[in-house]
Parts: sequence; C-alpha cells; structure tokens
Amino acid sequence: MYYNMAEKKNKINFEALMENINADFPIYQALDQEGKIVNEELVPDLSDDELVELMKRMVWSRVLDQRSTALNRQGRLGFYAPTAGQEASQLASHFAFEKEDVLLPGYRDVPQLIQHGLPLSEAFLWSRGHMAGNLYPEDLQALPPQIIIGAQYVQAAGVALGLKKRNKKNVVFTYTGDGGSSQGDFYEAINFAGAYKANAVFYIQNNGFAISTPREKQTAAKTLAQKAVAAGIPGIQVDGMDPLAVYTVSKMAREWSINGNGPVLIEALTYRYGPHTLSGDDPTRYRTKDMDDEWQLKDPLIRFRNYLAEKGLWSEDKEEEIIEQTKEEIKQAIADADRAPKQKISDFLKNMYEVQPQNIKEQIEFYEAKESK
Repeated sequence: MYYNMAEKKNKINFEALMENINADFPIYQALDQEGKIVNEELVPDLSDDELVELMKRMVWSRVLDQRSTALNRQGRLGFYAPTAGQEASQLASHFAFEKEDVLLPGYRDVPQLIQHGLPLSEAFLWSRGHMAGNLYPEDLQALPPQIIIGAQYVQAAGVALGLKKRNKKNVVFTYTGDGGSSQGDFYEAINFAGAYKANAVFYIQNNGFAISTPREKQTAAKTLAQKAVAAGIPGIQVDGMDPLAVYTVSKMAREWSINGNGPVLIEALTYRYGPHTLSGDDPTRYRTKDMDDEWQLKDPLIRFRNYLAEKGLWSEDKEEEIIEQTKEEIKQAIADADRAPKQKISDFLKNMYEVQPQNIKEQIEFYEAKESK
C-alpha cells in the first residue's frame, strides 16, 4: 500500500520517528559512587577471593599508569595512552573472560593485554617501538594493540567468525573509544559479526572525548549503545566506573555470544583523567576543572574500595602492599626491557620481507657492513 503524501492524515511524523529511534537505553549500575549497592540483581556471584583479586588488578593498573607516565617523561618509555579512571571498564570487563578467549586491544588497552598474559617487559618494548614487543608467547590469545582507530573491530569480526566456524565455546572481545564508534570500521565490523552471529563482545569505552572532540559533536545518536540496532545486535549501556556492573554485563554478554546468539555491543560510560596520549595532548584546553572534579567523585577505585572495606575484605595496609609490589614489578620489567638488544636498520629490512628481493639484500649487506664497525 502506498500512502498519499498529499493527505494530511497520512503525513509522516518525523518527531515521533526520532523518539522511537532514540529509545531508552538504561545505564546498568550495581554500585553508586559511594560504593553502596543500588541493584542487587547486578551484583555478581564472585567469591571474596575473586573480589579482592579484581581490586588488586585495578590498583595495579592505576600504579602502572602513574609509573608509565613518569617513565615516559624520563624518556624511558615511548608512546603511552593514559588509563587512569578506566580501571573498571578495562579490568572488570577483562575479568569476565577466559584465558582461551581472544583479546584484540586498542592502544589504550595494554592493562588488559598484560593481564591476559603479555609480559610487562614486552609491553614496555612495544611502547618503545621494539620488534620484540610483538613477539607474543605461543599460548597468548591476543593480537598486538591496534593504533589505527577502530581497526581492531574489523579484525575482531574475522576472528569471531573463525571461532564460530571451529565450534569454539570462546569469544573475541575488543575495545575502542567513543571516537572509534564514528569510524566506518566500527559499523562494518558489528554488521558483519551480527550477520554471521559470530562470537564477539564489542566494547566502546566512552570517556567523553575523541582526543579533544566531545562525544556529542561526533554523532547525533543519544547513546552509542543504540548504534547496535542498525546491525541487529543487542546494545547495552553500563556505568563504566562501576566494576560490579561492568563484570556482570560482560559475563552475560559472553554467555549470550558463546551460545550461538551472535555479538553484543557494550558502551561503558567512563572517563580518562589524563590526556589522550602523552604525545602533546593538553586536556585543560577542552575540559573544565568542574568536569574533572565531577568524575573524580565517581572514581572506580574509591567506589570499589568502599564496597570491599564494608565487607571487611580490604584495608589501607593491603592496598599499600599491592602498590609496593607493583612498583617493584615495574622496576624489574623496565630493567628487562633495557637489556633488549638495540634494533638495527639491517634488522628492520630482514623483518620486512620473508623472501628478500635483490635490492633489499644489497641494502642489508650495506647496513650490516656499517653496523659491524
């Protein structure tokens, strides 16, 4: 049946259409910013030991961020994207997955990668641009961090389809930022994975800014989770500063996916306290102190610390012990990274080609002669 647009009663109500498109996507939350339970249904069935282990990993990540920032400023570390503020969205989500699940990180997702099995010294070498930072242990189910914004999503869709075709009860999980959700790769990946019901959990760590561009200037969508609708997959918003809610939503998404239902898109509402990267970004140029202060009150470590302390599972002494252990671990790892052989031009040429053409062989010989002097 075709509608006669000339008839007033059949005019399309675009405002009503927009209301339907911007359907309500609730923000799932288990703990408020004081660490009090606000939704019992989202409190996961984790043992006391598991809760403490998750907190240890979050404290470890905060210390790693602080020390990595200092090492970068000392000239001992290369590229670095700060992670402070995103411990719940990163480590609580990772906590929901298995060792055999495949992690495809972006450049801000090094903490998850280390927890998944990458030696810390190799993570430091990756930051320095050293080839050894990409030589992963054979049992590490992960790819190196992707620098191209959103490209890990496309890779994840392919890996996820491979898991499905091999009848694996595992998933691929991958992360991008709110800026990544404005990339073409983002939609292509969730659409492909959705069409094939591939085993994947996609995360958008919505920290409010794509470098300096506010989220609301990137897209007219009221939420980023609702972008899943176009791909025909579930989209969920979660309080990304709440480790319990992030874990529960992640665990449920994993179960949904491995049971043959296809991928899930999770938007974690979080915040990065530092700059986009330490390569020249100045967040004071586009963020206000009031905004920073507001998000500091939602700090995931404070929230989880209060929750665990109320249960008698955490103390200031325990946290100080983890901090000192982490500092020692970092000290040892950076020393190990310092001992890695210096890279040579001849090595770059050798690593570029599996079968070297004649002109490359000549260049290798030329540089090897210079390097041996």
